[in-house]
Amino acid sequence: MTNATQREESAERLARPLIQLAKASGLSTSFFDQLGTYTEISDEALVAVLAALGIDASSDEAIAHSLELHDRHQRAQLIPPTIVATVGKTTTVEINCNADCDITASITLEDGGTFEEDLDALPDLDSAHPTIALPGSLPMGYHTLHVTADERTAEATIINAPAHIEVPAAVAEHHRWGWMTQMYSVRSHESWGVGDYGDLKRLLADAATKSGADFMLINPIHACAPLSPLEPSPYLPESRRFLNVTYIRPQDIPEYADLNAEARAKVDALHDCVATNNEDAGPMDINAAWDAKRPALRIIFDAGRSPEREAQFEDFKKNAGPDLDSFAAWSLCFEVWGAPWGDNPWFKETTVSSEAVQQLIAEHRDLFEFNRWLQWIATEQVNDAQQTALDSGMALGMIQDMAVGVHGLGADAWANPERFAAGGVTVGCPPDFYNQQGQDWGQPPFNPNYLEATGYQVYREMVHFMYEHAGAVRIDHVLGLFRLWWIPQGLGARNGAYVNYNYEAMLGVLAIEATRVGGMVIGEDLGTVPDYVRQVLGEHGVLGTEVEWFARVDYSPNAGDPYMPPSDYRRQAFASVTTHDLPPTAGYLNYEHVELRKKLHLLDDPESFRKSAEAEQHAMLDRLVESGYITPDVAADVPAHEQQIVEAMHAMLCDTPSLLLQAALVDGVGEHRSQNQPGTSSEYSNWRVPLADANQHVILTPDVFDSPRVQSLSKIMRDGTTTNK
Repeated sequence: MTNATQREESAERLARPLIQLAKASGLSTSFFDQLGTYTEISDEALVAVLAALGIDASSDEAIAHSLELHDRHQRAQLIPPTIVATVGKTTTVEINCNADCDITASITLEDGGTFEEDLDALPDLDSAHPTIALPGSLPMGYHTLHVTADERTAEATIINAPAHIEVPAAVAEHHRWGWMTQMYSVRSHESWGVGDYGDLKRLLADAATKSGADFMLINPIHACAPLSPLEPSPYLPESRRFLNVTYIRPQDIPEYADLNAEARAKVDALHDCVATNNEDAGPMDINAAWDAKRPALRIIFDAGRSPEREAQFEDFKKNAGPDLDSFAAWSLCFEVWGAPWGDNPWFKETTVSSEAVQQLIAEHRDLFEFNRWLQWIATEQVNDAQQTALDSGMALGMIQDMAVGVHGLGADAWANPERFAAGGVTVGCPPDFYNQQGQDWGQPPFNPNYLEATGYQVYREMVHFMYEHAGAVRIDHVLGLFRLWWIPQGLGARNGAYVNYNYEAMLGVLAIEATRVGGMVIGEDLGTVPDYVRQVLGEHGVLGTEVEWFARVDYSPNAGDPYMPPSDYRRQAFASVTTHDLPPTAGYLNYEHVELRKKLHLLDDPESFRKSAEAEQHAMLDRLVESGYITPDVAADVPAHEQQIVEAMHAMLCDTPSLLLQAALVDGVGEHRSQNQPGTSSEYSNWRVPLADANQHVILTPDVFDSPRVQSLSKIMRDGTTTNK
């Protein structure tokens, strides 16, 4: 139910057992949409989402029983399984026992040592239960609290994090700017039809030395399927713990140079059969690229390694831990038994420890090892790219993008299904102005109860891995740290429910990992985001996201409302003109987003959307004119002044106080085509559009930063001025 005037749930609704059970289980039973309209979650959605958490709400009797089980669990829990503490501050932990219990407590530190200070149990004047005070001298990190109360014992993970992620000195002294690009879209003659880690290394070096950029945000490079057909979207990975090996450049592997003449000729021939695709401006054939590259990589793998390199490989496997073996096992099952989707039953009928899987590994040990080797090579090449960026003078280097989740039939979901919600529930978002039907991203969400019970270990490992080769991490849909829109199977994106997460725990993990490397955290806080979320992120030192096309006065969601002056942007923000979910700015100015959505039948009211888009553009032009970035005659003829307006919008960006400023390579070269159209999959060539100019002439990697148009935009980002300002 939606209501434009109602602001909260009625007493009658709050008294219903289903609503009480949902709230006790961490669900939001109502919310405000992007337009501020009060909306209540349907009973149907609440029952289905509770089932995905393992909670039966299928009848009045089941609801009553589930409420009783919840209360019983709360009474039985001695201490919470995860405790979030703040470095330098005392944290009080309540012990769920009688005040006269005999309590002992100790802490095992992250490095295995024992925390030497005594932990005394103290009475709590505001509670019937005693407490333990964790002292402010506890070091930053992940520790284990051990508590005994009479004959009961319990352990909890302590996430002891800095209260605030400090801004690196290089960024604190003045704002920094950089580029955003879909790295797969930028290719060279050495590429295999798709941009790769070799191209990324060159782009980073040239961006630093030829344009003066301090960072480059790239698309997520999480792991994908081992065989074609590949999923094009980098935001629907098979695993967020490991890397996309299809981006490896075989020629950059040290062992390639040592191949004998015959083996090297085979690798080169495989490259040559797809190399002509590098200059094709049409949608990239990612499958042809991988089908050629994979056998080339196998040739290099089979050639062997020196003892020194073999030792490095062994170290990598040891440090990666059991999750690497699980990923390699999933890849092996995929390759031998076939893709896990469709009628293939192995995904549901086996686990990592199944006898059939272990036998498969024994029979195909070379293929299992090959998949582990691919991860090692990918890690080496990504690390090399990041080091090159820093050596070339970048302040941050790469900014890694963290996807919201993973594929429901991917390696993470197969190896550790207990980490995710059950019953086919997926993540998405409710309807908003840009996606009137809502979105379903097809990803199973983390089970918040599992995260709590395990001290967020899986999240800790994932974040740590990303910071191994990045100066900052961008959290796509950062609202997911607070709540996620769960969509029960068959109900559609409109009929979901928000499930709440322990954001303090996940922000604590991000703070620890970012602090350890002197890095930054960026939260994509666009769309339907409550005000308190932005406040909490700011308090923790997480940068928010400002996008000019969305930056209206008071963040109004209404297209046509006036845009704020650049001085009103948040300082603690990552500011840009556009995003990867919008057309390049030149395309947006020409209403590409309207025509594409209309063509793909994504609009309930195309005429109304067109009028809103026109009002939005007029408001933007009014802001540019009012602030002196363009003249009225330029605003009156957009097609004739396309580049001038694009550059004026970036000049306005440079007058904001935001700490990090971003320009998109597609805006640099004048591209019009969208990289991605949200709400679609096969209907549009999402994530397969190569970098090309306004005339669809491909721009190759070595030429990007020599382009006069890119140089012109670079100068504006460095100097912050246009000829009109």
